[in-house]
Amino acid sequence: MYLADRWKEYGVLDCTDGEKLERWGRYILLRPDPQVIWSTKRISKEWKRLNGHYHRSAKGGGEWEFFDLPQEWQIHYQLPDKGITGSDTLTFNLKPFSFKHTGLFPEQAANWDWTFSTIKKEVDQGHEIKALNMFAYTGGATVAAAMAGAKVTHVDASKGMTTWAKENAKSSGLEEAPIRWLVDDCIKFVEREIRRGNKYQAIIMDPPSYGRGPKGELWKLEECIYNLIQLTNQILADDAVLYLINMYTTGLSPAVMNYMISTTVMKDHGGRVESGDIGLPVRDTGLVLPCGSSARWSR
Repeated sequence: MYLADRWKEYGVLDCTDGEKLERWGRYILLRPDPQVIWSTKRISKEWKRLNGHYHRSAKGGGEWEFFDLPQEWQIHYQLPDKGITGSDTLTFNLKPFSFKHTGLFPEQAANWDWTFSTIKKEVDQGHEIKALNMFAYTGGATVAAAMAGAKVTHVDASKGMTTWAKENAKSSGLEEAPIRWLVDDCIKFVEREIRRGNKYQAIIMDPPSYGRGPKGELWKLEECIYNLIQLTNQILADDAVLYLINMYTTGLSPAVMNYMISTTVMKDHGGRVESGDIGLPVRDTGLVLPCGSSARWSR
C-alpha cells in the first residue's frame, strides 16, 4: 500500500457510519466516504467541533452545512527535498464546493512524493524532463513535477479547475515555472500529440470513473482505460522515467492495472511496474482508510 503519512496540516481523525472526520489545517470537516461501511464508536472530541459538514442526500448529491468555515483557506505540504525554487513546500488553495470536495485529494501526496523524487533525481543529473499531467484537476501532480524541475503540460477539460491549478502553482512559488496550461479533451489531445510526434519522459494521469466528452460521449473507465494506456504509450519517450495512473474505480484492481501497463509500457520500454492501494492513516484507530489505487512504471 502507498501510504500518504507525511502530512502535517491534514489528517483523518476518525471514520465510521459512511463518513470521515478530517482536519484541514485549523478546520474540522465531516464528509461522506463510500469506503466507510463499518460502524464504530465515536471517541474523538472533534466530532463535536465541526467547522463544516457535507450531508449526502438520499436522492443523490447533497449540501454543505457550515458552522465556522471561511470561504477559502490554504494548506501546505512538505516534499521530501528542496525543489528547483529552493523550496520544499507546496501550497494549495481550498474551498468547499459541490459534491463534498475541497479541491484537493490528500491521499495523492503518496504519488506527489514519488513523482517529485523520481523527476528531481533525473534533473539533478542534467536530464531534461517533459511531463504530461492529464485529467489534472487542481494540479497537485503538476506542481510536484514542476517543483522537481520538469517542464509540465497540464491538461484538463474544465476551465475552472485549470484556473484553480494556476492559483496553486502561484501560491507554491511556481508562477514562472515552465508549465503549459491547456483546457482540452485529454484523449483528443493525446491523439494530436501522436500526429505531431511529441514525446514525454513522464506521464501522469487520474482519469475519472465516469464522464461525458465535449460532444456528450460517454466515458466509462473500465471500457476506455486500455485504449488510453495504448495511446499514451505512443507518446512516452525512449528515455522516459515514469508513467503513473491513479484511479478511484472500485471495479479495477491494482493487479489489473499492473497487467495492462506491463503488456504495453513495460513491453516497449523495459523497466518495472508496481501497483497498490493508496491509503490515509486514521489517527484514532491506528488503521488505514483505503482511498483508491495507483499503478506505477519506472525505468
